[in-house]
Amino acid sequence: MTLMLDWFINPDHGPIIIAQEKGYFADADLEVEIIAPADPSTPPKMVAAGQVDLAISYQPQLHLQIHEGLPLQRVGTLVATPLNCLLVLEDGPISSPADLAGRKVGFSVGGVEEAVLGAVLRTHGLTLDDVELVNVNWSLSPSLMSGQVDAVIGAFRNFELNQMDIEGVPGRCFYVEEEGLPSYDELIYVANSNTMDHEMLARFLAATEKATQYIVNHPQDSWELFAATSLELQDELNKRAWIDTIPRFALRPTAMDVGRYAHFETFLHDAGLIPTINEVSTITIDVTAP
Repeated sequence: MTLMLDWFINPDHGPIIIAQEKGYFADADLEVEIIAPADPSTPPKMVAAGQVDLAISYQPQLHLQIHEGLPLQRVGTLVATPLNCLLVLEDGPISSPADLAGRKVGFSVGGVEEAVLGAVLRTHGLTLDDVELVNVNWSLSPSLMSGQVDAVIGAFRNFELNQMDIEGVPGRCFYVEEEGLPSYDELIYVANSNTMDHEMLARFLAATEKATQYIVNHPQDSWELFAATSLELQDELNKRAWIDTIPRFALRPTAMDVGRYAHFETFLHDAGLIPTINEVSTITIDVTAP
């Protein structure tokens, strides 16, 4: 089977790499080809087009893509909590999101990120009209550290916070799930709703569940095994991110929280990003069910 990641290999993908290295995929009679995308927006489209069997994506984007007509469903969870945060300088002038009035906020991906930021601002009596949005592409923490913007939305707390600390410019996160946003699964597995092989996907998810258990039980050994797969992973940033990501991996990747998906669908509808509200069964499926 073919699996397309959401980005280059990093600690977020720990259970996949460990399942590969420990032979759990082979034990499940699977040969998994792991592909890193050239563009992080393409993996779900590749699944929808039938060019890969499975892709890592994000719950917020999945809701939108289904409304756009892509034949996609969530079949499992990789990272079961939000990683996204509103990031500011620790010693900067922003002590609360309310302090962003009249200031610049950087972002990378329009649509969902604007809705997320809007929800955070509303919690503090502001709207998107009260800030200046700046597209910084994927240069989130550099744009913040350089003073180009006063805050960024879309930063991952397990990476950007560590990156800034290592570079001597500490940051501070306002966690979106504590600032008015319904909680959601950050990283999910999506498959083609028309052509998915339930039995194959169930074996894949069982192998990654076993890998996650190994990571949780053996954090240091699993880090060494993960880092040994690439010289690029063997640095302080990835080592710190590994430790920070472990508590966020889904211990039961096939487990399905119906309320979580229903609430987020309603949130997007209320924000005007989707025209109607889909049933949860349209969005996510338990491939292990008879």
